[in-house]
Formats: sequence, C-alpha cells, structure tokens
Amino acid sequence: MEEIQPGIYRKGAKMFTKAASEKQVYGEKFVEQNGERFREWNPNRSKVGAGVEKGIDLELEQDDLVLYLGAASGTTVSHFSDILQDGFVFAVEYSETVIRKLVEVAESRENIAPILGNARNPDEYSDLVTEVDVIFQDISQSDQAEIFTKNAERYLKKDGTALLAVKAQSISTSRPTEEIYDEVKDRLSEKFEIIEEASLEPHETDHLFLKMKLK
Repeated sequence: MEEIQPGIYRKGAKMFTKAASEKQVYGEKFVEQNGERFREWNPNRSKVGAGVEKGIDLELEQDDLVLYLGAASGTTVSHFSDILQDGFVFAVEYSETVIRKLVEVAESRENIAPILGNARNPDEYSDLVTEVDVIFQDISQSDQAEIFTKNAERYLKKDGTALLAVKAQSISTSRPTEEIYDEVKDRLSEKFEIIEEASLEPHETDHLFLKMKLK
C-alpha cells in the first residue's frame, strides 16, 4: 500500500483510505494489510476521489478542519473522515431526507458533524462551524460559484485550501461546457487564485475540479 497523499493510499489501480469505521457506507470493499484495515475509494462515486485520480493535490492534512458543502448521504464525507484522523468535518446538507443517511454515517465516526442548512446562507450555521483549513463544495445549483465564494469568505482561513467541483449542466444545458467553465473561473478569479484544475472525465461528465486560494 503506497501513501500518495496524507491519508490516501494506492494499491495497483485502486485507491484507499484507512478505515475509521467498520461500517460500509456505499458498498465499498475493505482490505487488510499489515494489521490495518483500508476502504476502497471509488472515483466514480466521489468528485474528490476523481480529483485525486486526475492529479489534484488536496493539501489535506490529518489534523485539518474541513467545511463540506453539499454533503449528501456521506459517501465522500466518510473518506474525509478516514483521512482526518485528528481533524474534523462540518458536513452541510440542505435536504432533510438525504441528511438522514449522513447522520447514520456520522453515528459510527467521531469526527463528522452533520448540519442541516442552506449553503446560500452561511450565517445559518455560524454557531456550529469554526474557521476551517479546507472548504469543499459539491452543489448542483446555477449560482454554485457565488455560494462557494460566500462560504469561503466567511469560514476559510486566509491560507486555507478551497476545493470546488463545478457542475456545468447545473449552470446551463444549452451552452458549451468550456464556455461555462471559463465564465465560472472568471467570476471566481475576483476572489481566488486558481492553483490547479482538472476535468473529472471519465469519472464524471461535464465536471471541472478546481483548487484555489483566497487572494
């Protein structure tokens, strides 16, 4: 098992995180090596996993605090939980139905706080979220760049890492994908310096992964 980033491992063609819980989250496989248990991280089920597969360095340290916007049922959140052995994930989800599964995931892990909230209004959860080292967003809304910017300005440390999965189809289904990407990057560049970017093909269609820093 080769560690390719802090807390992220590769064995052959597959990627893993060290399992923080014995419970399966999304049908993933477990393997054991040298007395330790690892969970396979499927990049076809995780935008962050796909970003790592496409060469993005998450700059994620094992004691970081992370704000995760669009946490859904907790697939990727669970891998953040594995990586952040001494850190914590504030996992914000808007849907009352979806967050129930996220709560189940958090029950067997001590470093996830499921938060029912609207990411358009970051002050809604200001009494629950502290300043963070990393912010990641995976939200299917036309104003996803604006949502991300508001949260980053509110919660991200000055030298923190901003990770965004841009969903082109959520912005427009009729315009060329590259045109949408360029427009989003132009808007984001007012507040952020773009450090790395990668298309998430073939794992995700019409998705661009961006790593940024606040200016």
